[in-house]
Amino acid sequence: MTTFGADLAAIREGKPLVHQITNYVVMNETANATLALGALPVMAHAAEEVEEMASVAAALVLNIGTLSQHWIEAMLLAAKAANRAGVPVVLDPVGAGATTLRTETAKRILEETEIAVVRGNQAEIATLAGREAEIRGVESISAEPGADLARAAGEQLGCVVSVTGPVDHVSDGERTIAVANGHELLGAVTGTGCMSTAITGCFLAVAGERPLEAAAEALVAFGVAGEDAAVGAEGPGSFHVALYDALYNLDPETLDTRAKVEA
Repeated sequence: MTTFGADLAAIREGKPLVHQITNYVVMNETANATLALGALPVMAHAAEEVEEMASVAAALVLNIGTLSQHWIEAMLLAAKAANRAGVPVVLDPVGAGATTLRTETAKRILEETEIAVVRGNQAEIATLAGREAEIRGVESISAEPGADLARAAGEQLGCVVSVTGPVDHVSDGERTIAVANGHELLGAVTGTGCMSTAITGCFLAVAGERPLEAAAEALVAFGVAGEDAAVGAEGPGSFHVALYDALYNLDPETLDTRAKVEA
């Protein structure tokens, strides 16, 4: 796989619009991460406009982190409009398994719409795939090994599944890619998982016909940015600030050589 840099360059050149219906906790973070990478974010969630916005975007990101009924309706409207327009959709099932509302909403979106990529932690993905998992709040406590889980979930859910953890795994149920880029400080800042979902949307915006590769490329780019941000960081606060700079300064020409990927 040698398209990491090429697709990042395409994002920088094309500045695709990435429509995000996401949670209150991370709106600012995911919008800034999207901008820093080179794409254009729009954070529209009103039911009265989401169909129009989703149909003209290059990708749609759905994040169920702070659910309410009118947001659920907006997500379904937006996803169906995106499907009609051929716009790829990425779903972040934040906290699936923690409450009935979150679990049923994620499953409903998967059942009623066409999702290109589901990006979540091990427990969230295991819950959606009907496998055993333990989740506390929105944090994964335990689940089966990431590669096996990603492959099984990809086959069962019928889409690309991106499972993030100490080593990330992406699978379409047949092929599986392991991504070892990243840094432990990514786990010390709220919203980094949601940022990786937003970055997945950015890569889908230019490589929607290759969702497996786009999902892996997003994790490589975000992981490399995490590695760069950790240099000189004194803790989560300074790391958080440096992460935006690192995304902004990612070099398409060297990204391929820095990818820690195993297929």
